Amino acid sequence: MFIYSKRLEYPVKIQNTNPALAKFIISQYGGPDGELGASLRYLSQRYAMPYPELKGLLTDIGTEELGHLEMVASIVQQLTRSMTVEEIKNAGMETYFVDHTAGVYPQAASGTPWSAMTIGVSGDVIADLTEDMAAEQKARKTYDNILRLSDDPDVNNVIRFLREREVVHFQRFGEALRLATERMDQKNFYVVNPAFDGT
Repeated sequence: MFIYSKRLEYPVKIQNTNPALAKFIISQYGGPDGELGASLRYLSQRYAMPYPELKGLLTDIGTEELGHLEMVASIVQQLTRSMTVEEIKNAGMETYFVDHTAGVYPQAASGTPWSAMTIGVSGDVIADLTEDMAAEQKARKTYDNILRLSDDPDVNNVIRFLREREVVHFQRFGEALRLATERMDQKNFYVVNPAFDGT
């Protein structure tokens, strides 16, 4: 059961309208390495996780990613809330505007809509935790790229916070992978059993 807190994990207060900036930040909402995919990945993987504390970790991080999704949506909404037709055209957002006006729609910066095909849920402990570490690095990389392109300090403060959380999540998943591998080794599980030949 989730309890919703009516406040963001980090405040989002963007002063200036900038649809051009929103156009690529939206990738962290619904892009292939964005927060929507991250939250669903971890919250789905937890069902096949055999270790209670790692199931708890997936639940905690997946829930936090939902909060990050809300923060990215708030950035996009605030950057586009009072955009003019001229700003829409200058930003190349005409096609987005026609379909969504100033709504926040899950898509990549390229315009490709979000797809569940971008998330990895294999049911294999090692595969999933390795996927999670890679996913956090890809999200961190996307935030790095946003920081390279953005000159808005109101946006950058939030993006830096989100980037920092990706680094922390990567570290937690690394610890989880080590713990899972140790436990599987104790049971002579196939991933560390040289006698396993796949037959």
